[in-house]
Amino acid sequence: MKKTLNYLIVFLLISVIVVSGCSSNTESTGGNDNGKEGSEKTSLVIAQSADITTLDPQNSLSTNGDRVFRNMFSRLFSRDSKMEIQPELVEKYENIDDVTWQFKLKEGVTFHNGDPLTAEDVKFSLERVMNDESLKEYPYFTQIKEVNSIDELTVEIVTDGPMPTLLRLLAKSGADVIPKKYFEEMGLEEFQKNPIGSGPYKYVDWKRDDRVVLEAYNDYFGDKPKWKEVVVRAIPESSTRVGELLTGGVDIATDIPPNEWDRVNGESGISLINGDTTRVMLLMLRHTEGTVTADPKVREAIDLAINEQAIVDSVLKGTAVPVQSRVPEGVLGSNPDLYDSYAYDLEKAKKLLAEAGYKDGLELTFTAPKGRYPLDGEVAQLVASMLGEAGIKVNLQLLESSAFLDVYNSKSNKELIMIGLADGLLDASYSLVHYTKERAAGQTDYYNEEVEKLFHDAGRNLNEDERVKQYQKIQEIVAEERPHIFLFQQGANYGVSDNVQFEPRLDEVINFSDITLK
Repeated sequence: MKKTLNYLIVFLLISVIVVSGCSSNTESTGGNDNGKEGSEKTSLVIAQSADITTLDPQNSLSTNGDRVFRNMFSRLFSRDSKMEIQPELVEKYENIDDVTWQFKLKEGVTFHNGDPLTAEDVKFSLERVMNDESLKEYPYFTQIKEVNSIDELTVEIVTDGPMPTLLRLLAKSGADVIPKKYFEEMGLEEFQKNPIGSGPYKYVDWKRDDRVVLEAYNDYFGDKPKWKEVVVRAIPESSTRVGELLTGGVDIATDIPPNEWDRVNGESGISLINGDTTRVMLLMLRHTEGTVTADPKVREAIDLAINEQAIVDSVLKGTAVPVQSRVPEGVLGSNPDLYDSYAYDLEKAKKLLAEAGYKDGLELTFTAPKGRYPLDGEVAQLVASMLGEAGIKVNLQLLESSAFLDVYNSKSNKELIMIGLADGLLDASYSLVHYTKERAAGQTDYYNEEVEKLFHDAGRNLNEDERVKQYQKIQEIVAEERPHIFLFQQGANYGVSDNVQFEPRLDEVINFSDITLK
């Protein structure tokens, strides 16, 4: 693209004015010099780009949160390293008919307080997330009609129609099993002060915006936990995360942006490890009546003004892929025609704005995170610059992670907001629910009758080939109508100490006991 060089220059100018702090936080808990018994290192320290937002595993859609919850709580099913569904709490199961499933639980599973895990706990946990509309995981569990405790270790799940995604759902975030008796006795507020699960690691402490501390649960029903202690630190500034990696303050640092790669690769004792993700960086546009982005010509102009390939090349050093869909490669139902694809035509963008009545330009507000994703602030600034070339004046609001989430979760942003969304189900239904009327309400306010029907029909379709075609059609419509404008499918980049063995996963989950000493 002939404009790529110009955007590279813009990016370099942006980079010059970005101030990089490199402070170090080395409290006694969580350094590489701690947690040793004799000569054996027993403490694992992981640095993430953002803190968890809650200790309620059913009220978080955050990858950072799921990495913690996946090790504290158990689910009926889980995914292995190849993303195949495997039984976790389940000993055996049977699909009795199109809507009825029966699951036999493993014997001897206990929560961290020693109480046995029973069918009643599973029933309580699933009923909570399928009935409580305030929980962020609620929309994904609404197809479950009832959960019955047949006996102490037998659970029956009845769906409100054929549900091809049930096992996938029972393996994703939100399906975590919490202790019924303990939760009811303590209440939600007290539960979050001392959450109890049945996973390989149990809760010790959470210092908000700093770290979560877990320790091994020695009575775990599976393989013995590998680490005596695990500390998950929140370090939003990428240069600081890398600094902690270099000085031995952490063993693994997530979200290493390309501008830090040379620093990581140039040091002995640490390595850069790359992987794929299901995360798509995108812009959400309001279709709300009265907003400038309710005009389809304005939305198309915004899309055509953004050179996604230039962003990938200049900011991300080729480590992402331009896409025109929320359903990324690697997820069931993705549309290959919309992968490694983008629409860029600056002159047409200007023409469309003029046709929409904005010959002299328009003004809009663009909200984006800074420090939540690799180089997200720089990406947002480059997007704003590109929109400016088309005649769109952008009021850019760059917010730190927690402030950004407050705006996103409250749906209080104005015309544009940028966010990276992953697919926890690895099924197109997870991503495409955003285009249903109910889910879009207050966020994009998008509605298309054909999309609505296709989505709900696919959700009942037990013929996988037909389902895929239905989901691919939805993606074609969405690419045309633009409730979201898609930037790129993001890669995952980890800085890892050479003392540990670590393999990234497509779902970005980190099972602590999969990490071993070399």
